[in-house]
Amino acid sequence: MKYRRPKKQTAIPTSSMSDVAFLLLIFIMLVALINYRKTVSIEYAEAPNALKVSGNENLEIWVNYGGSIFIDGNPAGFETLEKTINGIYRDSPDTRIHIIADKNTAFENVDAIIALLQTLEYRTVSFVVKDEK
Repeated sequence: MKYRRPKKQTAIPTSSMSDVAFLLLIFIMLVALINYRKTVSIEYAEAPNALKVSGNENLEIWVNYGGSIFIDGNPAGFETLEKTINGIYRDSPDTRIHIIADKNTAFENVDAIIALLQTLEYRTVSFVVKDEK
């Protein structure tokens, strides 16, 4: 008498696929938040012939309408600004500083930052504006 083995049914278990898809979705959402850039809501100044500058490592100094200073989206004072600029200049002197000021802010607010940069002898500075087109 011949013994017959029962045939095994080969099937891919799909009951855990929704769990895998859910975990993948969470992972993608978390990775997307890593590159989140903080911004300050300002009204950009306009310029007819704006030069486009690109760079990976920039320090952004934001000045809002009231004259408050933000470094990369985080509130800061002049002491913090000076320490940050000194640290960046020491670590990587080629880092470009972008000054992003509201077009309705008082000039004295931007002039104080420029005076600080002149005192620290920082030379790679850009003013960020909106193209007039």
